[in-house]
Amino acid sequence: MAILESLIPFTGRLGNIIAYKRNGKHCLRTVPETVRQTANTRRAAKTFGAASRKGALVRNAIRPHLDIFPDRMLVNRLNSYILDAGRNNHAGLKGFRFNGYTGLSKYFGPPPVFTKDGRLHIPPQCFQRFKKAVRMEIKVIASRIDFSTRTITGTDTAVLSIDLNERFQDFEGGDMWVNVPGKGTLVVALQVKQFFEDFDIRDRKCEAADIIAVVEDQPKKVVTTPSNPHKHLSYPPRTIVHMPVPTQHAQLITQRE
Repeated sequence: MAILESLIPFTGRLGNIIAYKRNGKHCLRTVPETVRQTANTRRAAKTFGAASRKGALVRNAIRPHLDIFPDRMLVNRLNSYILDAGRNNHAGLKGFRFNGYTGLSKYFGPPPVFTKDGRLHIPPQCFQRFKKAVRMEIKVIASRIDFSTRTITGTDTAVLSIDLNERFQDFEGGDMWVNVPGKGTLVVALQVKQFFEDFDIRDRKCEAADIIAVVEDQPKKVVTTPSNPHKHLSYPPRTIVHMPVPTQHAQLITQRE
């Protein structure tokens, strides 16, 4: 790996040289002449590709609605988080931090609870003010993602503003609502920021955004009416009719043809 210190850096492939950016530095590497893949490496590449596509969907759904600046390792951290959780384990996204330096646990004592009907309940608690902030903003972002078709079917947001008059501000609790109908998995992220008089505190240690809930799409239940079994048909017993036999003087008379 070589570090590019040119006045005009670039990224991408140029001949057999690939230029890329890592940790804020422009680096160079050459393309290998031959690539030998085993069954394990092909399997690992397929798994990593699926995790990358899933991570891209989550980023494209949530990140445009964030008001914070995620860290530069967001892509790699999210892909690793998905790999550790498992390819089809959507619930494993819960707890991921878009800001790797600070999480929601810094702000909340009792954590907020999200229910399937779209309600986010924030329990009563005491909020701490950082750096003489005068206001705290809580924003919930709910996005529905259909991972099977790789589409984002809808997004809704809600914002709650809380005045911070003291260093430790008492909060009586409250509810926030979002509504994202449609098909797919609902991914819910919660963002917290604090503000000075006219602008927010641009400090990665004073802002957080975590995924707090993942609600799977509930398939519609098909109501089936049980068919009535065929009733057993009973027929009346047959009546045997006895025809009288002609007799003469109490003796049988044999009839001849």
